[in-house]
Amino acid sequence: MVNLKAKPYCLSDADIAWVEQTIAGMTPEEKVGQLFFQLTASQEEDYLRELMEKYHLGGCRYNGMPGEKVLAQNKILQKYAKIPVFIACNPEKGGDGVCPDGTTVGAGIKVGATGKTEYAEAMGLVSGAQIAATGCNMAFAPVVDILYNHECEEVLSRSFGNDPERVAAMGKAYMDGLHKTEGVAATAKHFPGNGQDYRDAHISNNINSFNHDKWMATYGHVYKTLIDGGLDAIMGGHILMPELMRDVKPGITYEEMLPATLCKEIMTDLLRDELGFNGMVVTDASHMVGMTNQMTRREMLPLSINAGCDMFLFFNDPDEDYGTMIDAYKNGIISEERMVEALTRILGLKAKMGLNKKAKEELCPSGEELQSILHNPAFAEYAPKISRDAVTLVKNLDKNVLPLSPEKTKRIMIVPIKGVDNPLMALAAMAMGGGMARKTPAEKLKERLEAKGFEVFIYESPIDKIKAMMARGEKPSLNIYFAGKHSIADFVAQQDLVISLFDVMNGHPSFGLSKGGGEIPWYVHELPVVGISVNKPTMLADCPMLRTYINAYDSADHTMDAIVDALVTGDFRGSDPIDSFCGMWDTRI
Repeated sequence: MVNLKAKPYCLSDADIAWVEQTIAGMTPEEKVGQLFFQLTASQEEDYLRELMEKYHLGGCRYNGMPGEKVLAQNKILQKYAKIPVFIACNPEKGGDGVCPDGTTVGAGIKVGATGKTEYAEAMGLVSGAQIAATGCNMAFAPVVDILYNHECEEVLSRSFGNDPERVAAMGKAYMDGLHKTEGVAATAKHFPGNGQDYRDAHISNNINSFNHDKWMATYGHVYKTLIDGGLDAIMGGHILMPELMRDVKPGITYEEMLPATLCKEIMTDLLRDELGFNGMVVTDASHMVGMTNQMTRREMLPLSINAGCDMFLFFNDPDEDYGTMIDAYKNGIISEERMVEALTRILGLKAKMGLNKKAKEELCPSGEELQSILHNPAFAEYAPKISRDAVTLVKNLDKNVLPLSPEKTKRIMIVPIKGVDNPLMALAAMAMGGGMARKTPAEKLKERLEAKGFEVFIYESPIDKIKAMMARGEKPSLNIYFAGKHSIADFVAQQDLVISLFDVMNGHPSFGLSKGGGEIPWYVHELPVVGISVNKPTMLADCPMLRTYINAYDSADHTMDAIVDALVTGDFRGSDPIDSFCGMWDTRI
């Protein structure tokens, strides 16, 4: 059932013999262990040794930490692994997904906005080099979801866009760039395709509503492009496909429908038989609600393997999950044939990566070149170029506003607009040293515009004024909020142009409910207003009244340089990779 001479393995007879002999010599415990990835919770040697010697893990993943610590951990993992272990990371934007001191290239949507596949290839190239330098060997990337629903925040910034052809071309280019580093595997995600449901599979069901024919022309086209190009592995998403299931299994009821990772008709019949995928399949995280709300965990784990997945992310409780799968194997719930098939794909990929040919001490690099690879000046050159080519003028109804010049609109007010705070993101920032003072996007933009000869000030909202008074121990005047409005003439006289600067990661903008204050651009017919989003690119849904709107996709320093350059030259090079009008008529007028 597995052709080790075909893509993606292309193994020699000697490598095939290693796969077959290794499987034949494994204990039941070792076989079951190969089916699991685990997320490491510590870098202590005793803990890592137990993972490998007690659970015989097939793969590991880890949370972000400096490259030197990643390498040190990986050396320990390989030291105690009887069979070399997959060590995966999430380099969706470049090497910063390998370790925080890796090189950021750009989010998928930003690269998609350039329309240039060479940038997607560069993202894969940088990722592959920095993966190998840290002793990792597998990328959980590229993301090849197609963004059909602007409210699908799970993949909004991660997808290359809403056009299957663009996503296919960009995804393959990323994979080709990654494969330029020997021994690094690509794992495309999230099969059978996210991007339609606004809900997040981490906490709910997630649905792909395409029928068979429409799916084949869109998501199927994307995956077939990568499969034909030599894709190593696929990550299965916990995604329900009701219309496709009705096509392939007439009469099926809603109660009988299962997410892809538990569904043989999707993971075997569609992926293996129809698309011809011969590589390895790993599930998305097995504690996500989209997978766990279907049945008991004891039923779910073996069913996923029987459906056609080969490996799991992750243990919930190691002893419990490991015991469940050993029981399922020994009791015949997972057949010997299915176990051997999964192991053949897992070990076949390890042989394709050359892991079987290396001594333990050779599975990770020495580390002498680590810093030079993480801080390669050539790698750092990609991001500024992408920024300049990605800035996208989405809406431009007031034709006389751009380009900006001090002669036309010298006095500029910047209105910073943020989203609702995400507690998890705040905790992550603190863990990564994010407590230190950094310039805000508004401050960065102000500096750059002033350098071009503009006079710039940053708007302070009534709510911020009240907070400042309270911080000083003063009794706040609520009139600042309820009755602190000014005449239109006074407001217009203060500035020549307003920039509404959206720095919203997820959710909707938080305007402070200021009832006519400056945050909400109610004044688009009183003054020229330019809306700029430096993160989430769908702000027109919340501010459809904006007549000039720009997407820049992030707020890195080079991005802010690119924004100002485009503002003063009128040279906007990006093309909208999604529907930034969000399918609404009022966003276009």
